[in-house]
Amino acid sequence: MPGERYWEIDLARGIAVVTMIVFHAAFDLNFFGVLPLDVSGGFLRMLAYLTASTFIFLVGVSFTISYARSSRRLDGRGLALKYARRGLTIFGYGLIITAVTWFFLPSVFIVFGILHFIGIAILLAPLFARFDAEKLIAASIAFLIAGYAASLVSGPWPLLWLGVRPESFTSLDYVPLLPWFGLVLVGMAVGRLYYPDGRRGFAFTVAEPGLLRSLSFLGRHSLFIYFLHQPIILLAIAVLAPEAMGLG
Repeated sequence: MPGERYWEIDLARGIAVVTMIVFHAAFDLNFFGVLPLDVSGGFLRMLAYLTASTFIFLVGVSFTISYARSSRRLDGRGLALKYARRGLTIFGYGLIITAVTWFFLPSVFIVFGILHFIGIAILLAPLFARFDAEKLIAASIAFLIAGYAASLVSGPWPLLWLGVRPESFTSLDYVPLLPWFGLVLVGMAVGRLYYPDGRRGFAFTVAEPGLLRSLSFLGRHSLFIYFLHQPIILLAIAVLAPEAMGLG
């Protein structure tokens, strides 16, 4: 089926949605002084990296499946337009996050966060779509090395999206192209190996477990939840601890 979804991918994304909500709830509780939680190190920091890594890896896997299916019905121009629109749309959502955080938290507003990154990644991914798994892994290693090199130097704001940042730069969320696009390429390699031509290349002996369907549902609606979860967390804090937000 051209539009068939694979529950294992939705499940993995759904788990990442849950861990995202857990981390952001912990961050907000610490930020407003409700609970003294260490969100810059330890378990919570590792949880944040694992969550971001899962989302970004799945961008690569999902792109490979989508591109293979779309290639069967679209010509080169149609493919280019499809992913240009998708990438620019998600990048535009990132700009909304930039505007909101700049208005409420100007000292740490999000300049190039995960939505900005995913938008750019989708624009770039078609350039690597014809690579086999070995070349994708080789390219991912090059991006990881370049990312490490970029982290050793400081530079002007126009290079922020690449991974070169000013010494004084701080942000609530920062996901530069280097090294993170390397993880997208790893996801694309996995997609090429395990979902060849956009089809599952392996067999499951069981259907999707019923107990996990709620997580898969979250994974299918991850972008909507991304926008919705923070206002809900903040509303809960305002109701349960109004003094922390200056409302008491």
